[in-house]
Amino acid sequence: MTRTLFVLLLALVLWVPGLAQPTANQADATFTNPVLPAGADPWSIYRDGYYYYTHTTGRNITLWKTRSLSQLDSAPKTVVWTPPATGPNSRDIWAPELHFLNNKWYLYYAADAATNQTHRLFVLENASPDPTQGTWTDKGQITDTTDKWAIDGSVFENNGQLYFVWSGWEGDVNGRQNIYLARMKNPWTIAGPRLKVSTPVFAWERNGDLPPTETPAHVDVNEGPQVIRRGNKLVLIYSASGCWTDTYALGMLTAPADSDLLQPGSWTKSPVPVFQQDPARKVYAPGHNSFFKSPDGTEDWILYHANDAAGQGCGNFRSPRAQPFTWRPNGTPDFGRPVAPGQPLARPAGER
Repeated sequence: MTRTLFVLLLALVLWVPGLAQPTANQADATFTNPVLPAGADPWSIYRDGYYYYTHTTGRNITLWKTRSLSQLDSAPKTVVWTPPATGPNSRDIWAPELHFLNNKWYLYYAADAATNQTHRLFVLENASPDPTQGTWTDKGQITDTTDKWAIDGSVFENNGQLYFVWSGWEGDVNGRQNIYLARMKNPWTIAGPRLKVSTPVFAWERNGDLPPTETPAHVDVNEGPQVIRRGNKLVLIYSASGCWTDTYALGMLTAPADSDLLQPGSWTKSPVPVFQQDPARKVYAPGHNSFFKSPDGTEDWILYHANDAAGQGCGNFRSPRAQPFTWRPNGTPDFGRPVAPGQPLARPAGER
């Protein structure tokens, strides 16, 4: 058979119904994790037809803008804030979150003055309709009266009241991170005392050994709190154990939405993790999540970071991943198992 005849026959085969290769549209209907090669503490918010995404860079706050969060690797990005050369918020810019409150944008982030002990939470404000444009104004530190070590600040609204939730120390010495909650006076001011809503008590929350050269040698961790509402139930998802361990996982607290959220008895803690590593699928240390809806509003998705191999720790190997989740009859989320890297997933409904 001549080369020319072979090529003609191959072309005919590709046109036979049932034997054709996937079309471009079919291929575009799916995506694979991770959605970016690297990036810890992923966060997104959807407004006016666009997702705005951010994660920890450590050196600035960068926003991605896209109509399709599953296509994040091709989205334009903008550095919207660079820290000062010195001062309390000049180093280690961690876990930024973007929120739209009272018709303005707010960025919450953790930073320090070059030592871990000085880590605190700060707020930026922008009145532009597009947070990648306009001017970001420094609203300063956000804290309760204790002014203790704090990271991973987030905001949620319940029954007309704004609340601030974060991870912090009880005192001034490292060794345990708790989840705290407080009412807010406005988007940059905490109005009252903090309530400790979670502390590491279960074995799966207390994997936190550090190398012998580190002080302390062990840290118990609850961090990365995120609140989502389903019916009359508030669900607080948090990350447990050290992010430097493969056993970093997600835990859950629930509270009735009509309860006094600042009463300790309002919150019930799950005794087991709700999302954790899956070595069979090569997903390790999944955690520090956020949530988003599909563009058409019909699907719930979890956005989180994880490692591809054991022992990769709490650094630049972490990458952001997204997958849909469902709800149990009791109003709690069912995240299932982490999806393996490279496994095709249908894009969020309504993406274009």
